[in-house]
Amino acid sequence: MSLRDEIFQQAEVLQELLKTEWSHVLEITDEIRKREIKYIFLAARGTSDNAGLYVKYTLGINNAIPVALAAPSMFSIYHSPPNLKNSLVLSISQSGQSPDIVEVVEEGKRQGAMTLALTNKPDSPLAVASDHVINVQAGEEKAVAATKSYTAQLFSAAMLSASLSENEVMYHDLQRVPEFVSQVLTLETLVNQIVELFYYMEQCVVIGRGYNYATAFEWALKMKEMTYLVAEAYSSADFLHGPIAMTEMGFPVFMVAPSGQVYPALLHLAKRLQEEKKVNLLILSDQDKILEYSAAPVRLPAGLPEWISPIVSIVPAQLFCLALAKLRGLDTENPRGLSKVTLTT
Repeated sequence: MSLRDEIFQQAEVLQELLKTEWSHVLEITDEIRKREIKYIFLAARGTSDNAGLYVKYTLGINNAIPVALAAPSMFSIYHSPPNLKNSLVLSISQSGQSPDIVEVVEEGKRQGAMTLALTNKPDSPLAVASDHVINVQAGEEKAVAATKSYTAQLFSAAMLSASLSENEVMYHDLQRVPEFVSQVLTLETLVNQIVELFYYMEQCVVIGRGYNYATAFEWALKMKEMTYLVAEAYSSADFLHGPIAMTEMGFPVFMVAPSGQVYPALLHLAKRLQEEKKVNLLILSDQDKILEYSAAPVRLPAGLPEWISPIVSIVPAQLFCLALAKLRGLDTENPRGLSKVTLTT
C-alpha cells in the first residue's frame, strides 16, 4: 500500500470511526462530566502535536474547556511535573510508543487525573497506561508521513467535542465529513497541475488561523518531511507581527481560508500579499472573493462548517505534498532520516 492509497482511504476510515466509536465517546464524556474536569493537559509529538492544536481550539471554543499543551521534558528529564489535579490528561500518538508521552500519562495517573489516549495502536504502552482509549482505527499506515492517522485523530477530537456539547447540529456535521473528504479527493488532478508552479521553490510559509492553525502546522510539517523544503507555519495574526517582512515578489505563500469567523482577517491578508507584495499565493477556500487573489486556487466544498474544516482542508495539502515530492523525484514512502516510530525521552 502506498502513501497515495492511504490518503484515499481517509473518507472510509472516518465513516467507520464514527460508526464504531461514537457510543464509546459518549461513555468517556459521561465520566468527564462526573469527574468535573476543569482543564485538559495534552501530550503529543510531531503530527499528533498538530492534532493537539485542533483540540485546543475545538474544546476551547465549543466546550469552554482550557487546553494546556504539555512540555514532556518536565516529566522525563527535569522530573518536575506540574500539578495535574482535576485535569484530563489527554495523549495523542499514532504509535503509542514514545516514552516521554507515556511518562506524562503515568504521572497523571499517579496524581489522580483522568487519562485518555487517542491512538492507532490500542495495545501500545500509551494505551495500557491510560484509563480510556479511543482507537482511531486508521488501520496499518506504512508510509512514514502520517495522513489517515492524522485525520482520524482530528475526527476523534471532534467527536469528543460534539459529545461534550450534546449538540445535534455538531453530530450532523460529523456525519457529513466523509463526503466532504471524498469531494476534495477529486481535486487530485488539479493539485498535480498546480505543483508545477512551485517546483523550484526552496522555502515557503503556510498560514492558517483559528481551527486551521493546526492545518498550517501540519501542512508545513508534511512539506518538510516529504519535500525537504523550509516551510514555516504562522497564524495570520503572528505573520503580521514581523514575518511578513520576508515576503517579496514571487515568494511562495500557502493559505487555508475557509468560511468562518477568521475568514475576514485572512481575506484582508491575502489582498495585501497579492497587491503589495506580489507573492505566489496558493489558497484553499470555499469563497470566491479570496480565491481571486490566488495564482493557484483550490476550492473547498461549499457548506463546510468551520469547526470541522481542518479534517477536510488538510487533504488537498497532503495531495500537494505528495505530488511535489513525486515531481522532484523523491521517495514518498520513506523520507530520508525518518522512521515510522520515533522514540523520544
